[in-house]
Amino acid sequence: MSLTLEQVYRVAHLARIEVSDAEALGTLDQLNQIFTLIEAMQAIDTRGVDPMAHAQDLAQRLRQDCVTESDQLTQRTAFQAIAPETEAGLYLVPRVIE
Repeated sequence: MSLTLEQVYRVAHLARIEVSDAEALGTLDQLNQIFTLIEAMQAIDTRGVDPMAHAQDLAQRLRQDCVTESDQLTQRTAFQAIAPETEAGLYLVPRVIE
């Protein structure tokens, strides 16, 4: 697949980008090189190759799955004690839209 100069101008127009003739020609060349690379990569037979999450075979260091937070109920009670208005465990705020 290769682009034409008209297509480059069309994309620039849709993106609301003003390009000169020299910029359009340079962009056309760069985009066509990218499309050539993509076509070459798509031509490679990748059947039997497992997908990779990363280019290097790395493992994440994991931490122990243990509780580090205290009881949320007591924290909520402490936070609501300093709130202007609460009711049934909820914060009451002034009506903004009527």
